[in-house]
Amino acid sequence: GPMPSLRRFRTAITVNDLKDTIARYLGVERTERSFQSFEKSNGTSLHGNEQASMDVIRFSEQLLASAVGSSSARLILSLLFRRHDRESRDAFRLLDDATEALQHNRDLLQIALDQMEQGITVFDRDFRLICWNRQYRALFDLPDEMGQVGVSLDQILRHLAERGDIPADQRVAMLNRLTSFVSPWQMELKTSGRILELRSNPMPDGGIVATYADISGRVEQDLALKRANESLEQRVKTRTIELTRVNEELTRVNEELAQAQMLAEEANLGKTRFLAAAGHDILQPLNAARLYCSSLIEKAGKGPAGKAAINIESSLESVETILGAVLDISRLDAGAMKPDDTAFSLDGLLRQIGNDFRPLAAEKKLGLTIMPSSLTVTTDRNLLRRLIQNLVSNAIKYTRQGHILVGVRRRGELAEIQVIDTGIGIAGDKLNTVFHEFTRLDEGAREAEGLGLGLSIVDRIARVLRLEIRIFSNPGKGTRFSVILPVTAAQESRREVETRAPARAAASLSGLHVLCIDNDMRILEGMRLLLEGWGCNVATATGSGDLDKVAVQRPDIVLADYHLDRETGLDVIIKLRATHGDDLPAVLVTADRSNEVRAAAAGLDIPMINKPLKPAVLRSMMARFRPMVRAAE
Repeated sequence: GPMPSLRRFRTAITVNDLKDTIARYLGVERTERSFQSFEKSNGTSLHGNEQASMDVIRFSEQLLASAVGSSSARLILSLLFRRHDRESRDAFRLLDDATEALQHNRDLLQIALDQMEQGITVFDRDFRLICWNRQYRALFDLPDEMGQVGVSLDQILRHLAERGDIPADQRVAMLNRLTSFVSPWQMELKTSGRILELRSNPMPDGGIVATYADISGRVEQDLALKRANESLEQRVKTRTIELTRVNEELTRVNEELAQAQMLAEEANLGKTRFLAAAGHDILQPLNAARLYCSSLIEKAGKGPAGKAAINIESSLESVETILGAVLDISRLDAGAMKPDDTAFSLDGLLRQIGNDFRPLAAEKKLGLTIMPSSLTVTTDRNLLRRLIQNLVSNAIKYTRQGHILVGVRRRGELAEIQVIDTGIGIAGDKLNTVFHEFTRLDEGAREAEGLGLGLSIVDRIARVLRLEIRIFSNPGKGTRFSVILPVTAAQESRREVETRAPARAAASLSGLHVLCIDNDMRILEGMRLLLEGWGCNVATATGSGDLDKVAVQRPDIVLADYHLDRETGLDVIIKLRATHGDDLPAVLVTADRSNEVRAAAAGLDIPMINKPLKPAVLRSMMARFRPMVRAAE
């Protein structure tokens, strides 16, 4: 029977004592609900402070047993009755601590269960409810009295049947399904239209744990998909027959087109490769002519011969600019010019461009304003510089009076570099054609001479660097070109900062021992003339074969061409450094603008100057090495 051993301890245990003890295991809410149920089914009403009757004690034991098992329930209650004995107080205190820990774990478990998307229930071996979560009651829309310890599975199924959610004759079948653990299976609740997926598993002591997931949405989608698939299959059949006919025709046309395109591409690439490769040979003689011209200007001074030399030099420079542009376009098209990305600040780049074009703008009495900018970007600095140079040069070329403004606007994550002029403008229907090579609008041709390569280079570079170019123009009022690229959070790389260190004031180079290496005799002659004009001692060699006769004394600086016969300038510099030490200053002078050469030179810490050579650039480069040279002496 129910705890005969408890009769000995009929000390005054109240209903509230029982409730408090049980609430530690079941939670206050569930305990209250269970006691209300007891009152309803026994037709009595309990008062908290009254002494608990034997029925209430029996009910309490069953209730506790549902949560902690029958032997633990008996232990807890017997300790509760002996609470007032001296020796059992310590035991009770221990129990209190244990209970608190248990209650805490139970709370955690309940919180966790209530967070689950699925409903969950645990029934004991008599199929009475001992544990559940909020979601379970929400999915089945169950009233409060169905959410309490001890409610039987049959009561729940009966409630659903009465409400019309499940057919009355299916109750037994469902019970069997839940207890035979053939998971998962579906049930549809008629009143809410919900479709639930049920899974059940046995508990070690003979109970059941079951979960319920709402899969109404999934079922709806599956149905829709099935319907769509059926109609699609029919449509596909009809279309397949039509398409097969069209396809055969298309295949024939495509084969002819592919053939034609392949021939065209081969021809175009051939032309492009030829131009890219011929670049070096085309620029060599020009370079020699520039060198002779430079020394002629220095020797002839202000006289008529000097003036003529200056005119020759400026004509050579124009030829070079045009050839350089054509070669750049062919290099970009052939994919030989690959971007070399670094992070750098736009401010330095724009200021440089400002310095390059100020004299040109002043000559036409135009204002040129460069707005400062604090933004940093990551892209190929040289190519971006070329692109903006072309835009600024164009702006100056096609502006008679007024102003050119260059600045950067921040557009969220993007920077928009703007070049704005007050020039002749471009008609709306012509905005797209200005980017084609050798295309010039009539108004532009009347305004300035040239081949119309500037914007086509802008277009090519923008494509290689994946930048967006926007153009807005008001004919007769002016034009705004925008280049749009992402802003970088990074600081500019050290390399960028170093290469822009200001050139020192033209230092005297007299007495400097220079070794020039080039396989073209005219260029060596031109270099000798130029450098001796600056007071240097010059030795020349055409490659490593000549080195024995010139390289007795360690040179102060080596200027080497890259493409020599059967070797490169870098090979020769490496040989010289093997003799004279790794700190031997050297500069690579080459018409080859490819990234491979640039990278190879950078790897050896050798600066590079591009041909055709600008004497001022060479002079400031040599001046930079001079202090090192003098320190070494």
